[in-house]
Amino acid sequence: MNGYRDKYEHYQYLKDIFNNIGIETDPYMEINYGLQFHIRLGTEKFLIRVYESKKNGVRCDLSQIKNEEIQKYMESLIRTGTACRKPSETTNGAKTDAAGAGLIGTDESGKGDYFGPLVVAGVYADAEGQRKLEEIGAADSKTLSDTRIEKLADEIMAVCKYSIVLIENLKYNEMYKEYGNLNKLLAWGHARVIEDLLSEVDCNNVLSDQFGRPELIENALMSKGRLVNLKQKHRAEENLVVAAASIIARNEYVRAMKNLSDEYEMEFPKGCSDMVTEAAGEFVKTHGRDKLGKVAKLHFVVTGKI
Repeated sequence: MNGYRDKYEHYQYLKDIFNNIGIETDPYMEINYGLQFHIRLGTEKFLIRVYESKKNGVRCDLSQIKNEEIQKYMESLIRTGTACRKPSETTNGAKTDAAGAGLIGTDESGKGDYFGPLVVAGVYADAEGQRKLEEIGAADSKTLSDTRIEKLADEIMAVCKYSIVLIENLKYNEMYKEYGNLNKLLAWGHARVIEDLLSEVDCNNVLSDQFGRPELIENALMSKGRLVNLKQKHRAEENLVVAAASIIARNEYVRAMKNLSDEYEMEFPKGCSDMVTEAAGEFVKTHGRDKLGKVAKLHFVVTGKI
C-alpha cells in the first residue's frame, strides 16, 4: 500500500475504488499521523484509517473493521483495485465497472405489460467479460429492436455467466396474491438470480435497477447473498453489465410472448394500452374468462375494464 505521495493521495485512490462500485465514502478527518474516514455498506458504517510516516511511508489500516468478512473483502478490493480512473464511456453509452472487479447486474422485463410473464435476468462479468460486452455492443434493451436484442442475447450468453427467472402468468398471479405487492415480487426474482449466480461465481458487487425500497432485495436474499455489496439505483441500465441483463430479460419476454401467440393463435400487444384492453376482450370471448390468468397479469386495471 506504499508508493503514494502522501496520505491525501492514498485517500483519493481508496475513494475512487469505493465510489466507482457504489460504496459511499465520507469526507476524511485529520488524526495523529494520518486521517480517517467512514465507508457505508448498506446500513452499516466502517472506519478506515490512513497513516503516513517517514519510516513506513503511507499505509492503510483496516483494523477498526471488526467484521472479518468485510475486512477481507476490503483488503482484496484495495489490493487488486485499479479504480483510480473514472468509469469509461463505451461507444453505446453504457458504463463499464471501472474498478475492474467482477460485477453482477440484474434487470427485469414484462413488469409493465399486461400480457406475458415477468422475467428477471442476471449477468456476471469480470473485467475481461465487460470488455467483451463492450465489443458486442451491449446497451439498454429499451433502445434496441427485438431483432437486435435476440442477436445480442445469444452473444452475451456465450461470453458471460447468466441466470434467468421466468415467472409465467399462472405462477405470477399466484405469487402476486401471496405478496400483494409487485415490488416484493420483483425483489424475490432479483434475489433469486443473484443467488443463482453467486453459487457459480465469487463476486462481491451487485448492481440492480431501483424499483422500490432498497431493503426489499436485501431482505429477499438468502445468507450468502447478504454478504455482497448490493447497490440499487435508477437508470442502472447505463451500466454495461446491467444493460446485458436487460437484453437477456427482454429477449426471454419476447420469446415467451411469441409462444403465447402461437398457442392461442392471436397477437398479444405489449404494454397496457387501449389496444391491450381490446385484445383482452377478444381473448375472453374466444377462450373464456377462466383462461385469462394463463396469459395476463390479473391485478392490472385492464382486467376490470373487460
